[in-house]
Amino acid sequence: MMLALASIYGWSLSHLDVNNDFLYGDLEEEIYMIISPGLEVDRLNVEGATPESTLVCRLKKSLYGVKQASRQWYLKLSEVLRGFGLQQSTYEHSFFYKSDTATSFFGIVVYVDDILVATTDPQMTEQFKEFLSKHFKFKNLGAPKYFLGVEIARNKKGIQISQRKYAMDLVNDAGLLGCKPSSTPMDSTKILQLDSGTLMEDPSKYRRLIGRLLYLWIHKLSQFVSKPCVDHWNAAEKVLRYLKKTPGYELFFSSSSKPTLSIFSDADWAACPDTRKSMTGYCLFLGNSLISWKDKKQNTISRSSAEAEYRAMAQATCEVVWAKALLEDFGVKTEKTVPLYCDNQSAIHICSITRSFMRELSI
Repeated sequence: MMLALASIYGWSLSHLDVNNDFLYGDLEEEIYMIISPGLEVDRLNVEGATPESTLVCRLKKSLYGVKQASRQWYLKLSEVLRGFGLQQSTYEHSFFYKSDTATSFFGIVVYVDDILVATTDPQMTEQFKEFLSKHFKFKNLGAPKYFLGVEIARNKKGIQISQRKYAMDLVNDAGLLGCKPSSTPMDSTKILQLDSGTLMEDPSKYRRLIGRLLYLWIHKLSQFVSKPCVDHWNAAEKVLRYLKKTPGYELFFSSSSKPTLSIFSDADWAACPDTRKSMTGYCLFLGNSLISWKDKKQNTISRSSAEAEYRAMAQATCEVVWAKALLEDFGVKTEKTVPLYCDNQSAIHICSITRSFMRELSI
C-alpha cells in the first residue's frame, strides 16, 4: 500500500537498516547467563564470591537468543519513534506516521530492523535520520532497491516490484537450473491428498523447500509438510519449473493510478478432498495496483457453492474495511462505496437481500 501511494503521489522513499537491533532492548526481568569462556573476572571484586563458586552475569540489555529479545527491541523502537512525534497505526502496528501534518506526509514501515520511509518532504527524512542516529547505529541504504527479498525499481511511470533474484536462487539451490520450464505452476487435472502415495524417505527436504516457497506465495503444498509423499514433491518441483519460466513476473504500481479501492472475490467449493472445505480467494486493488490478496481454506464446510462464494465475499468485505481505515492513517480518504466483484449470481442475490433487510432495520 505504501509503495502504491508513493507512486501515485510522488513520495520520496528511503531504506534504513538498523545494526544489531536486538542488542538495544532493555530487559525488565532478572535474567542471568554463565560467563563466556575466556572472559577473566577478578573474584576479589565480586561480593560474596569464593574460589569454588560459579559466577554468572545479570543481563541489563537483551542478547540474541534471549526469548524476550524481539519484544524488547520492538518496545524500544516504538518508544524512540514516538519521541520523534510519530504515531502508531491502530490498524497496522508496523506502520508509524506523523499525525500533525495537514498538507505533508511522513510515515515509516518497520520489519524487525528494516525501515522503509516515505514522505512528501525529503528534508524531513534527513531530520529523521539525524534523530535516529542519536539512539541506534544504522545503515543508510538510500532509495530502496532490495527490501525483504523484494526488488524495487522506480521510474516516471511508476514502481515495479519483483522477486526475480529470490526465485532464481531457489531454483538454483534445488539443482533445477537445467530443467525444462513449465507454463503452469500446478497440474489442474491432478488432485493432491494426504497419504496419496509413497511417503518420502527424507521429508525434511520437502519441508525446507516449502518453507522457502512461502516467501513467494502461500500455496496448498504447505498442508502436506507433516507426511509428504512423492506426489507432493513432484508437485513442488513443478512449481520450481514454473518459477524458472517466469522469473521476470512483477507487480506494477502506476503513477497515473487513482486512490480508489476495488476488490474481486472468488471461491472454490469443496476444493479440499480430505476435509471438503472450500477455498476463499480475493484481490484488493488501489486504482489498478494490486496491494493485497489472499487464498485460504475456509474454516467451516459450505453446503453449496453459493454459500462458499458468500463466505468469500464476507472475507473480502472485512479486507476492504481494514484497507479503508488504514488509508485514513496515510491521509487518503476513499469513496464510501467500494465495488465488490463476484461471479456467482446466487451469492450476489443473497447480498442484495441482506442489504435490503439491513436498510429496513435502519429505517
